[in-house]
Amino acid sequence: MTAALVADGVAKRYGDAVALEPLELAVTAGERVSLIGHNGSGKSTLLRLCAGLIEPSEGTIAVAGHPAGSLAARAELSYLGDQPVFYDDLSVWEHIEYIARLGGNGQWVPRATELVERLGLAQRTDDLPASFSRGLRQKAAIALAFVRPFSVMLVDEPFVGLDVSGRRALLDLLLDAQHAGVTLVVATHELATISASDRVLALRDGELVFDGTPDEAGAADVT
Repeated sequence: MTAALVADGVAKRYGDAVALEPLELAVTAGERVSLIGHNGSGKSTLLRLCAGLIEPSEGTIAVAGHPAGSLAARAELSYLGDQPVFYDDLSVWEHIEYIARLGGNGQWVPRATELVERLGLAQRTDDLPASFSRGLRQKAAIALAFVRPFSVMLVDEPFVGLDVSGRRALLDLLLDAQHAGVTLVVATHELATISASDRVLALRDGELVFDGTPDEAGAADVT
């Protein structure tokens, strides 16, 4: 099977502080992975390294065969971070158009319309997401993450601040992506998405301490 995501001895340090111990990891194309661990365990660090947002202290990461952070890797990847950032002067719809076109989706309007309806944003598309509540900002960020083409999606604690309808919409979107063959790596404590995963990875103090199925994770009490 083709590997969509490969970490080869990747590690991250900030001075003497170790954020991620040297890690070997391969995620198969189309695999759905839940990444779990307490705050500070290294989950966000690993995802940001994979997204090319920070540089490793050692080792390498490849996304769909391309070096993390390269233009080719970014073209394959969609990243939904835990702290959404928006331009102050762009509306929801303007953000969506910008991201869709930047990702090469010239026929973005039908998908964008579907996403804002599913996420309950249809009446807020002319508003500025920079002024939204935490939950609405997260919904807008989800729309941006899903409107562009991608084969790999990295998601960092996506359920924070979401109401019940938002959580349901996101779970459905992740399931749709899984069925479409997208490789998913989701850092989460949400049991519904962990149980829907093919594989669970657990980090503790920057070290990978578990790699197995959701059932094995439950039996080992790492969830």
